[in-house]
Amino acid sequence: MTQTRILAGDIGGTKTTLAIFAAGATAGAAAGAAAGAAIDRAALPRAPEREATYASAEHGGLLPIVQDFLAGESAPLAAACFGIAGPVVANRSVTPNLPWVVDGGDIARTTGIARVELVNDLVAMGLGIAALAAQDFVTLQEGVATPVGTAGNAALLAAGTGLGITVMAAEPGGFRPLPSEGGHQDLAPRTDEELALLRYLRPLYGRVSAERAISGPGLHNIYKYLRDSGFAPETPEIRARLAVEDPGAVIGEAAIAGACALSTHAVEMFAGLYGAVAGNTALLGLATQGVFLGGGIAPKLLPRLQDGRFLAAFFDKGRMRPLLETFPVKVILEPKTPLLGAARRAAELAAG
Repeated sequence: MTQTRILAGDIGGTKTTLAIFAAGATAGAAAGAAAGAAIDRAALPRAPEREATYASAEHGGLLPIVQDFLAGESAPLAAACFGIAGPVVANRSVTPNLPWVVDGGDIARTTGIARVELVNDLVAMGLGIAALAAQDFVTLQEGVATPVGTAGNAALLAAGTGLGITVMAAEPGGFRPLPSEGGHQDLAPRTDEELALLRYLRPLYGRVSAERAISGPGLHNIYKYLRDSGFAPETPEIRARLAVEDPGAVIGEAAIAGACALSTHAVEMFAGLYGAVAGNTALLGLATQGVFLGGGIAPKLLPRLQDGRFLAAFFDKGRMRPLLETFPVKVILEPKTPLLGAARRAAELAAG
């Protein structure tokens, strides 16, 4: 089988991962069981030839990272696709969580790669779902299974450094996600406690988006609200760790371990807020094909997403509850899903 070499990237606010794939190679584990469709495995390479990860904030832009990664690379690359955590307009992105301006045309001209495309990171993640196997998911709700090839939509949410939200149309071989910046929708409180959180955040940010609470930094915001409102005292150990480690990770770990009342309740509030916006997105897209939770946070907080708070908020839509109870809800465990989706799109570009 003839193989075409392509470049794929997952560009986030915290880290940037680049990889070279050989399109046409066997994709690895069987895909499609979770997505409900047959997969063209030749177009979906799963194992890269070479891969490297960079700390995004240590670099002035994506182009220097690409140049470093490709240094010494002599064989030609047919196409490249980069999933960017930010809006992409006319193959250009001004990233909200990094001081970067990324231009696909500049990358193409500088590297000599004929076809370079930027896509929103949720688009890349949605495309990558088709490359996953059943063991790459944890099911929160079975819902009603849909027949293979059935038309319909799905919803995708990903909380990490920021919050990504989109809806996807089912197509042969997987899903076609729509570019979206849905994570920047207004934070919509449902309870008195969530309303108090909004009032706490408003002086800090002015306008408060969902991302200000449903993300790694958002989890820290919830924790600080609970601490400052006197919900429980902050432990010296957690205070010391928060000063030198990633706050979202510290709070999540402490909550799962049951080692901190503030952290535990912060994660409980996070799960409720996440479930509520997931339910809103499911209704927006009429997600009969399923609701998928990607990003780095959901797998780490899985026990707290399985304890009922997430689904209680997801279902809390009045007359629409019976409909939401029919939608499958799954957590994506594979952290490289956006990279695999970018590789799929690059393979499409290479094939013309």
